[in-house]
Amino acid sequence: MIYTRPILNRTVMNTLKHLLVLALVGSVATSCYTEINTDDDVFVTPLVTLDQRLDDYEVWYVDLNRSTTSNPIPFMQKAFTLSFLDGTFYANNNIAGLGNNGDGFGLDVGFYGTFDDELDLSHDLDGTYTFIVHDRNAINEIELYNPETNSRYVLIGYQRDTFDYDLVFYDNIHYFLQEYETWEKIFTSDTGEVNPFDEENFLQFLPAGANGNFRSSIDSFGTPVVEVVYDYEGIYDIDNISGTVYQKTLTLDYNFPDNEVFELTVINDNTIELYQYSTETIYRFRGRGYIQFKTLNGKSQKVDKMRKSDAEIKKEIQALIAKKKKALKI
Repeated sequence: MIYTRPILNRTVMNTLKHLLVLALVGSVATSCYTEINTDDDVFVTPLVTLDQRLDDYEVWYVDLNRSTTSNPIPFMQKAFTLSFLDGTFYANNNIAGLGNNGDGFGLDVGFYGTFDDELDLSHDLDGTYTFIVHDRNAINEIELYNPETNSRYVLIGYQRDTFDYDLVFYDNIHYFLQEYETWEKIFTSDTGEVNPFDEENFLQFLPAGANGNFRSSIDSFGTPVVEVVYDYEGIYDIDNISGTVYQKTLTLDYNFPDNEVFELTVINDNTIELYQYSTETIYRFRGRGYIQFKTLNGKSQKVDKMRKSDAEIKKEIQALIAKKKKALKI
């Protein structure tokens, strides 16, 4: 559905009237328009305004995996969710704390206005962008299209009390792991074979760099975050587990190309559990040095942390692996 204001042109409306009649045959129950006939003109008015549509759901999840962005818009790439409340728009730019920050709405990041099918978002740092809003096939989905950047963002609406926050963690697991300066080991199970990973006490996950995207350290438990010395740098990757969306596999290339593979489970927003397949050992790590993307006054901070789709991240990781194989002549 495109949100429109009343139109009076008879020729245009006669054409639109016939198109609407055809559409109504297949979707009477989902139509958002009503027709008012007069002697000379046909008025088509929306039953639902754009403001009302945005109010249908308390939080809108930004699904980057189904969005297309020729020229990414910074604040749209950073946000996991958006909310629209009385002219102010809010964003959750961090996964840790999702559902708690701002009572679930996130941080106040700017203001918005609507006119017909247009949504103007004025971000405190990134400026103003105008989007054309379309409904999608699913009742709780809309698409925000910005003609200037040729970007289309798919938003999925939820109520706060029914939002599947766990699924967001797993859908964006790379960013969750990168929201802490480091992950410190807090538990090793008594069961399982003794192995070299028992000695690793800190893991750090990073965006893809020149040589890798994770580091590890054998420094002792309790070492201050700023004093941790990382003695290994390598490549990590995350993959889905067939039949479930609430677990992932984590691969660390300690013995490249023979890697250490773990089943990764998120315990809460600062604790993860790793089950090592080869030794049947369970480890738990707690995040330290939470990186919250905001300033002291609660506004979002200008940082280089724009999200990418799973496909883009996978491509970067595959490039790192290919580079390492070439260096090792494998």
